[in-house]
Amino acid sequence: MKLAIQEIDNLRYGEIFLVKDLFKGYEWNRLSIGDRRSLGSHFLHEVRYGRLKEYIDVGVKSSANQQQYIKKYK
Repeated sequence: MKLAIQEIDNLRYGEIFLVKDLFKGYEWNRLSIGDRRSLGSHFLHEVRYGRLKEYIDVGVKSSANQQQYIKKYK
């Protein structure tokens, strides 16, 4: 989660992204499916209720049923 939060700074304002976009491909692929789901749930909770709600908006789900997010303008 710490790595994902740090990577948010590299996104442009208004950019749409998935949690997996915050990781290098091999880092994401090395996570078990259970860990990916857990990370996704935790990230969504942080966006809705926690420290990320000031920086990130919840977007619509993708066609692959993955939650999309949008970096807020400041």
